[in-house]
Formats: sequence, C-alpha cells, structure tokens
Amino acid sequence: MTPLLPAFDLSVFKARRDRLMANLKAQGGGMAIIPTGRLKMRNADSPYPFRFDSSFYYLTGFNEPDAWLVLEAGPMGSRSTLFCQAKDPKMEIWDGLLWGPDEAAPTFGFDQAFNSPDLQEWLPKALVGHRQVWAPMHHAAVADLMTQLQNWLFQAKSIARGLQAVPAHMTDLSPILNEMRLIKDAAECDMMRQSARIAAQAHRQAMRTARPGIAEYALEAEILKVFRQHGSQSPAYETIVAAGQNACILHHRAGATCMHDGDLVLIDAGCELNGYASDITRTFPANGRFSGPQAALYDIVLAAQKAAVEHTSPAHHFNAGHEAAVRIITQGLIDEGLLKGSLDSLIEQERYKPFYMHRTGHWLGLDVHDVGPYRNLPVESVSPTDSDATVAATWRQLQPGMVLTIEPGLYVRPQEDVHEQFWHIGIRIEDDALVTPNGCELLTRDVPVERAEIEALMAER
Repeated sequence: MTPLLPAFDLSVFKARRDRLMANLKAQGGGMAIIPTGRLKMRNADSPYPFRFDSSFYYLTGFNEPDAWLVLEAGPMGSRSTLFCQAKDPKMEIWDGLLWGPDEAAPTFGFDQAFNSPDLQEWLPKALVGHRQVWAPMHHAAVADLMTQLQNWLFQAKSIARGLQAVPAHMTDLSPILNEMRLIKDAAECDMMRQSARIAAQAHRQAMRTARPGIAEYALEAEILKVFRQHGSQSPAYETIVAAGQNACILHHRAGATCMHDGDLVLIDAGCELNGYASDITRTFPANGRFSGPQAALYDIVLAAQKAAVEHTSPAHHFNAGHEAAVRIITQGLIDEGLLKGSLDSLIEQERYKPFYMHRTGHWLGLDVHDVGPYRNLPVESVSPTDSDATVAATWRQLQPGMVLTIEPGLYVRPQEDVHEQFWHIGIRIEDDALVTPNGCELLTRDVPVERAEIEALMAER
C-alpha cells in the first residue's frame, strides 16, 4: 500500500522544478535547497496538524513533514534530489503510511531520493563544485536554515581543501520562486475555482442558518461543516464571524456573541483545497432585511467593489482597484453626511481612513496572503516629491494568471460628528478574482452579493 497521491498531474510539479533549474542556470547555476516544515507539538504528545511549506509543495507535490528538496543546476546538467522520512512499519500503524525514498523518487519524478538524516552527510559533499547556493531566506520553513547552511558550507570548504570550487555566498531563492508562484498555471486556476465553490456553499449555508439568537460560533460550525463535507482539508485562515458592533473589529474571531434583531453579520471565511486558498467576505442582516442606514452603506461598499473589479485587468496596475474603490467610498461618505469637504481634498488628506483603513486586496494562492511583489520598485525608492505618474508606475502591472482579492469595506464606530443611526455598522464584501487577458473572472460569485439576492436567499430559512 502507498499513501494517496496529490490531486494534480505529477508532471506539473516536475515541470516547475525544471523551470526553476533553468532559471538558476541562466543566473550562473548552483544548488537550491528548499525545506518543508517539521511537526510542531501543541501540548504533551499531541502535535499541531501538519501543513507543508507552500514553496516546497509547489515544486514537489510532496506533503510529508521533515523533507528537503535539493536542486542542482550546473554545467554538467541538472538533478533533483528528495530527502524524506524512511518507511517505518511500526510507526505507520499509528500515524499512517509514508512514501519512503524508494517509492517517492519514481512516483514524484525525482532523480534520486534518500532518508532525511542522510542530508547532513550528503549535502556538504554535494556542494563541492558549485559556485552558488540558493535558499528561501525569508519565511523559511526551518527556523535555523541559515545556521545549517553556514555549517554545510564550512564542511564543504574542508572537503574541497582549496582544490575545488565551493559556493562563496548564499543567494535568496525567494524572489525567483515568488515570481513563479505569482502567475497561476491551469492546474492551479482549476483548484482555486474548486476551493472558491466550496467556500461559497459554506457562506450560503451560513446565510440560511443565521437568525436572531444564534451565536457566532454556531455559524462558524456550519461553515466548517460544509468545508469538510465537500473535501476541503481545512479552513484557509481562522474564520471571522462578527455580529453587530463586532463587525467593526477587522479580525474578530467567532465567539459567544449572539445575533440580535437589527444586527448585521460579517463573515470572512475561506477554505483550503489541496493547498489552495479561497477568501470570501459577505455581510448580511441577521433578521434577513437590511435597514435603511445599513442598505445605504452596503450599497456604497458594493459600488466600490464593482469599481475595483472594473479596474482589475492587464490594462491596470495592482493599486488601480484600490484607488477606484477609495473614490467611490469617499464620495458615498460625503453623500451620507459622514464626511464634509471636496472629494479630492478628502482623498488627499486620507480622511476616509477612520471608516476604511485597509487596502482593497492582496494576492491569493497557496498562501492566503500569497507571495509576490506589489510594486516594481521597493517602496523606499519612491521619493515623497515624485509625481503621481512616477508613483503609479511603481505598482505592479496585472497579468493574466494572477489571483487577488477585491475587498472594500466600511466600519463606523461611535463618533460625535457621525449620526447615531450609522454607529456599529461594519460591512465588507470580498471576492477572489483571476486576472484574464481581457479583465478578470470572479471565482466566488456562487454566493450572492446584491442586497435583493441576499434577502431572497435568507427568506429560504
């Protein structure tokens, strides 16, 4: 018997490794070392559920802990090596089947595979002859990776004795890997569509279940149930269920607060399917009907999201959607009397920020806040005296295959200059968008977003 295979064609992972090695070769070659995570103990003898390192999985499809991928790109050719746990029949009785090196290498398409402990002796010898060593230096799955690299390099120098090349320095692999992961391939796009469909069903179930008197954690339970029923392995992040004034707390976790008649309920929940995240937020009335002030602010947020969607295409840069949303939200706040002044002046002074303090989106993929730069230049390289055109040029142009969230919001806390009818209203609307050649595909619209559609769904209770 062997463990279950990933829900992907394994040739996809080999093609990614080949692309990475070709990229390294074009930059002088060398050896790349990518670890996945180790089991972490929760308490006593109980571990946390294991979740593989995203970049390691992206290149391997291998989801066991305590594994390492080594890629060599040199003048004599390229080679991939996996180090993984040895098969242990006694432990497998308790914890499940392992691949082991002998089965893993041919199954996953590695040139060779060895037991994880062999890495310590094998790697210093393998480093000899390479002039560069690459590793993910930011957010590495192994906390002491840099220390281990330095130790292996020291051992390699002792072996080489000045007669053979040894890497003179370490280079961060993250920028290359992040660029690869930023543009999703067809297999990834399909998996993200499936993840989005599951999350949308969970949100629909929460809307059907919600009513005054229900606790936040009860809605969370409904959401998690749908995730697991439809094959998701876990939530993509800790589920946010916020009733009433809790909706003005951006990361409020589901608690014991009960929903009251007249409350809005904000749910930010997404699932992970074979590593790929979905991320949806919907806001709806606990009693099934939006009040006048709730409807007024909801329509502002929805209009802002629609404007951001229109600015999500290869013709726009990453920040264009946020800029469009800010204009709609600020104008809406003026119209409802929450702000006073000219639109451009209020935006320039960022007077909208007490009501809308976060950005309109982020990359999405194997991580909820996925990897990849938002700007073409570091933020610190932009002078405050630069023209708007110069600053705009620093934002990353959107490309087909990128996936990002579109999530404007409004959060009104009690203030002297804000009418009491708007107090404690928190609204966010979030969808996942795949950039296409001519615009974007909203992956998460299986859950309604228009007020009338939400009220119709809730009437089915």
